[in-house]
Amino acid sequence: MYDRILVPTDGSDPASAATDHALTIADRFDATVHGLYVVDVDGIAHEAPGLGLDALRGALREEGESAVAAVSEAAEDRGVDVRESVVEGVAEDAIVDYAADEDIALIVMGTHGRRGLDRYLVGSVTERVVRRTEVPTLVVRGGWD
Repeated sequence: MYDRILVPTDGSDPASAATDHALTIADRFDATVHGLYVVDVDGIAHEAPGLGLDALRGALREEGESAVAAVSEAAEDRGVDVRESVVEGVAEDAIVDYAADEDIALIVMGTHGRRGLDRYLVGSVTERVVRRTEVPTLVVRGGWD
């Protein structure tokens, strides 16, 4: 049923919670987990205008490699097959495209659990993916800060 499971990750606690759920499902269905990190330079370039784009891209790529390595390590500890991918683009676009290109059967994503006005003004990558993909998506709520 679920032979390929996508876990988009940013290395956060909610993403780790999603990884744990994905690995449990993967173990049950003998599935491969795909750990995906999206280097979204455009999404944060305005927050670090003094940092060169190449330096920012490199820093995000390193962060991404660390995040997918954590997914990979957790998968290997549980005997689950895993693939790591770090791609560049707009986060929700890259996730939806990756799911389609890799014939993903299930997406498992964490949410930061935003409340109130911030959620309505900003939205979240998770919400935008859920609205745009045809792939079943399990949203795992992380802990509240």
